[in-house]
This record gives sequence, structure tokens and C-alpha cells, in this order.
Amino acid sequence: MSVLAIQLPPRERLGARTAGDEATTGPRLPGEWSYVFSADGRAVTQTGQAATAALPRADHLVLVLADADVAWHRIDIPKAPPARLRAALLGVMEEALLEDEDAVHFALAPDAAPGRTGWVAVTHKPALQATLLALEETGLSVERVVTALLPPPDAEASARGHFFHAGGKLGADAEAAPWLSLSQPEAVVCVRLAGGLARALQPEEGSTVQWSATPASAATAEAWLSTPVAVMTDAERTLEAVNAVQGKLNLRQFELIARHRGMRALRDVGKRFFSSEWRPVRLGLLGIVALQLVGLNVYAWQQRQAIVAKRDAMVSLLKSAHPNVRAVLNAPLQMRSETERLRAAAGRPGDSDLEALLGASASAWPDGMGPVQMVRFESGRLTVAANGWPEPQVAQFRSRLRGLGFAAEVADGRITVSRAPDRADKSEKGAA
Repeated sequence: MSVLAIQLPPRERLGARTAGDEATTGPRLPGEWSYVFSADGRAVTQTGQAATAALPRADHLVLVLADADVAWHRIDIPKAPPARLRAALLGVMEEALLEDEDAVHFALAPDAAPGRTGWVAVTHKPALQATLLALEETGLSVERVVTALLPPPDAEASARGHFFHAGGKLGADAEAAPWLSLSQPEAVVCVRLAGGLARALQPEEGSTVQWSATPASAATAEAWLSTPVAVMTDAERTLEAVNAVQGKLNLRQFELIARHRGMRALRDVGKRFFSSEWRPVRLGLLGIVALQLVGLNVYAWQQRQAIVAKRDAMVSLLKSAHPNVRAVLNAPLQMRSETERLRAAAGRPGDSDLEALLGASASAWPDGMGPVQMVRFESGRLTVAANGWPEPQVAQFRSRLRGLGFAAEVADGRITVSRAPDRADKSEKGAA
């Protein structure tokens, strides 16, 4: 499962531009995007900067916000239906926000739920919205929005602190003093080391803290803490943020939730199906199809062999019953013809001869009817006069004939007797 994480640079604060600039021109987007590409979703494969069209293609696209652009608040999440939850959050957090209502975007932590105490992320909505729109207008689909600055999963979790140098324009001395992202059960903050705020928020001595720093900030961090820190590059931390909380973190919620419709939904399903994580499913389906094709061919071969065996048996039966037949072209037809020839030579009547039809008619003759006035025979059909026959006698005659294996047709005051079709078929099959 390949992953492409786009690192969004920090927003320019008022020290670098005026508030009116953003109101008139909108959020400023980078000309090239900083990205981290991972072929397996676990290790960094490639990093760099590229325009949208030159970004590597991956199974999943994740947008990573800068630490300083996300504020985490721990509140009692109001009980409200999903459609009204954002408005309820705004009412609860209104006094803690410095932005207008339309300028803030809310997102719940993965374990947060209405009616419970949980963490809520707040970020600048116009900047995030403009970034998502710019990427998706080029055909890219941002599945998730995350941040590396995360609250601890529970109250017993150890605190984490990370030192880094901001890449955006956060003031004249942005490169002089690194930043500290600190995550504790009590608070989640991102502050500059310059000044006393970072020192005041530092965990108490003896607390378990996982410290890390970028290579450029490691020396300053160790001098500030008087203890060694683990070195973690920006790319490694970005990939860690993508996989944080077992990949369930997604700040794209409420009005910014991804809406997949029509061809985009079909394209996303196709992308997911052909991704590396679905490779076992594809191989399984391919194996099933191959097995079905092999099974069908084997079954067809068996059926062909069975048909050939039956034909050979019919030919063998014909030759054994009628040794005078030299060439076999149609075994059932030849068998029937030879049998009829032998029967005629022996002087024995057949089922369609005059004797058989007269005998059947005599046996089925209806009660109370006099002798027949007219008889005519032609090619297996016996016709007798039935003028003035009442319907009950006609029905009785038909019923009795049917029991003997014959059929009767009534038309123009005449009844035509012949062998029943089903019996004829059985006779032909028996002869075959």
C-alpha cells in the first residue's frame, strides 16, 4: 500500500502579512508541494518538492497539517446529532476561539464521542478548504487530513515532545529558535523555545517523556533539556502522523468530509481494488476464475467422451443386431428401419398398422354406439365416421384410447385414431 503524504507549510502569521491580504486574495498556496512518499506505508521511500502534476502516484493521498496550524482542546463534547454537532461545538467553544465562525474548522479525535470528554482539533478552515480544492481540481483525491501534533491516547500515556525548525515565515527569527510540540494528558501545545512559556509548560521533573528532535534542532534541544534526545527527520515524523492512531485519524470532517459521487466514486473503488493491499483478493479471484475455466473444460471433455461412448454403443448394438448393415450413418434411424423390415418380413403387425389401430378402436368403442359406418386407413392413421356422436361418447372414446397408448382427433364428423406421440417416441428410443 503506497502512501503519498503532502506536508502543508505553516500559515503565514500577522507578522509576515496583514490580515487584510488574506481576506482579499485568499489563502496563499505553495507553487510546489513538499511530499513524503512511501512504497509500503511504513518506511520513507522518497522525499522532495514538486508541482501537483509531478507528484508521485500512490494508492493513498494524505494531507499533513503543520503543528502550529492545529489547536487541540479537551472539552465535554455536547450530545447532538451528526448534522448539528458542529454548531453545538461552536456554541461550547465560542469563547475559546479567536477566529470568526466561518474561519474555523472542527474535527473530533478518533476516540471522541458526543456525551463524553474528548479532544477536538481546531484549524483554519479557508486555508484547508483552498488546499483541498486546489489538489482535487487536478484529479487528486485527498483521503485523509492529519497532523503530527496529537493528543495522548489516554491519561496514562507518557508525554511526547518534539523540537523542530518551522519552514514557514513565522517571524524574523523563525530560523533562530526552534519550536516545541508538546503533547501531555493535560494539554497539547506548539510553542517557541524563545521566552519562558515553553519552560513553564515543560513536564515536571521525573515525568516520563519521549523527546525527539529534527537533526537541525537536536543540539539546541539537548542543551535546553540537558539530556539526549532521539533524532527524527521531518519525513519520518510525517509518516508517523499518517499511521497515527492506527490510521484512524482524519481531520476531514463535517463540511469538509470527502464526498465521492459518480465517476470519482467508481475511480476510488477501482484504485482501492488495484492497490497493493488488495493484491491477495485479486489473486484469489483470479484463481477462482482459472479454477472455473479448468473445471468447465474438464466437464465439457467428460461430456464429449460420454457422447462418443454412447454413439459407439449404438453403433455396436446396430451391428450386433443387424450384421448385414455395413455402413453406419444414422444408427437410430437404421435400427428402426431394419427392425421394421424384419417385422414386416415375419408378418407381425406394428403399432401403426391397420390391425393395431382397429383393435385399439374396438377396445375403446364407447358404450351404446352402433357399428362404424365408414373406415379409412392411411400411413398409421385410422379414420372412422362419427356423425351424431354425443360429446360424452367422444370424451369416453378419447379417454379409453389414451389408456391404450393411442390418440384421437375429431374434425368434420370424423375421428382419426393414431398412435400417441409419446408412445411413438418411446418405441423409437426402444428400437434405437
